[in-house]
Amino acid sequence: MYNKLIKSFYKNKNPQKSLEMSKYMKNKFPYLGIPKPTRVLLQKEFFKEEKKKNKIDWNLVFDLYDKEEREFQYLAIDYLIALKSILIKEDIKHVEKLIVTKSWWDTVDALDSLVGVLLAKYPKLIAKIDEYIKSDNIWLKRISIDCQLAFKENTNTEILSRAILGNLGTKEFFINKAIGWSLREYSKTNQKWVRDFIDKHKDKMDKLSVREASKYL
Repeated sequence: MYNKLIKSFYKNKNPQKSLEMSKYMKNKFPYLGIPKPTRVLLQKEFFKEEKKKNKIDWNLVFDLYDKEEREFQYLAIDYLIALKSILIKEDIKHVEKLIVTKSWWDTVDALDSLVGVLLAKYPKLIAKIDEYIKSDNIWLKRISIDCQLAFKENTNTEILSRAILGNLGTKEFFINKAIGWSLREYSKTNQKWVRDFIDKHKDKMDKLSVREASKYL
């Protein structure tokens, strides 16, 4: 069924949309030109069958990541999200490999939810998040900041603070954007904490971060 799915992706290739999608992503990756709604329909039955196996096939995931067209990386991530309930602690090393492979905001911002799932399930993985904070890789840094986006009242503000404070002073757009994004999301749950954090650290925060963080305050 896997090979059939791959063939269906190639069969639905759209050269015009391929150029448009690649241009939108600054021509960093080639595309088949398959819009997300079409992709979701193509992969629906495959995911349904895979869920019955109750097992993640990492060879399949990395095979998809090895393929040239960007839709296959999206397929790999959608597959993992569909099976996220059976992720185990040791899977963090696999997710980490995906984060630093063919990295750009589109895949990294989808993978951060998987890191969040693992962190919620295995709190001791905070040690891994601390590694990401200090990493030289901007995408691991971004993950450390944004992995709790969906946590709401369960947000660990200590790790959020460490992730943000450990990355202040950079001119890297994707880091400063992540800082603002994480604070903006948490402000929907705890405005006071976010307002106090900004008041305390805004002199060191990039204007982009402050602007994003203050959207709902």
